[in-house]
Amino acid sequence: MSKISVLVVDDAAFIRDLVKKCLRNYFPGIRTEDAINGRKAQAMLAKEAFDLVLCDWEMPEMSGLELLTWCRQQDNLKSMPFVMVTSRGDKENVVQAIQAGVSGYVSKPFTNEQLLTKVKQALNKVGKLDALMSGAPVKLNSAFANDSLNALTGGKAAVVAPTAPAPAAASAPAASRGLLNSPPVKAPASAAATSGRGQGQLRLPSGIQQCVIKALTLKEALLVVKRTDALPQVLDSAVLDLEQGENAEIARLNGYLHAIVAHEPKPDSDWLQLTFRFVDQDAQKLDYISRLIARGTAQKHFIPGA
Repeated sequence: MSKISVLVVDDAAFIRDLVKKCLRNYFPGIRTEDAINGRKAQAMLAKEAFDLVLCDWEMPEMSGLELLTWCRQQDNLKSMPFVMVTSRGDKENVVQAIQAGVSGYVSKPFTNEQLLTKVKQALNKVGKLDALMSGAPVKLNSAFANDSLNALTGGKAAVVAPTAPAPAAASAPAASRGLLNSPPVKAPASAAATSGRGQGQLRLPSGIQQCVIKALTLKEALLVVKRTDALPQVLDSAVLDLEQGENAEIARLNGYLHAIVAHEPKPDSDWLQLTFRFVDQDAQKLDYISRLIARGTAQKHFIPGA
């Protein structure tokens, strides 16, 4: 039975559950605790010992970088493995984390294999890998290794009906239709045709896809993406990169795919319509989305949600 204990720190409950489920499935007997932000984690680390911390970067009250810096200032936590699990994958952010003493880096969205590899690498450096692997299976089941849905449901299958949502009534005002009932938008013929009109970049475990924002609220975004050979999966964790205006800051919004339907009423639709649910609780990000909604509405980039 493993004696390894791991603290998972993230303001998004979905991400915390995803990480804990992955670890428990692969490492029988592992002990996992979680904290909603750096401040909560700091209090927990001051009271009890953990063998590893898996931590988000952007969180309210205390960020992951601030928690890491504090840990490296404590005599009993200087050598504790600390892995960043974050959407901040830019070179300058990685360098900043390394300078602060980070043990490893996992970029969102991640696969189970990527997360487990970083966990094993971090614990191997401090001689605790044998204890972690004592009850682990020989290898991951390749059929489910990259499946976020399996990590949450334990392998129970889910079926998504490939039917488009019913269009909203013509008489309903745009502001009251809501995100899921917004009127259909014609699929763009090419990337050039949609340049500058509510575009974003969706980072999925299967790769990066450019997307068009069809509708936006503080809770979710309705996106249109080009269909590829690697189809996205319901409950896949993802990161939506959005930029407000020219030379403006880019927001990295963490979330998951809540629904996937064919954008066109045919089984071989070239475009998919994705409902992307936000999981961040950061007030700064919510404010950013509010400003983006106001700006996009004024420029008619998308239909605002209710």
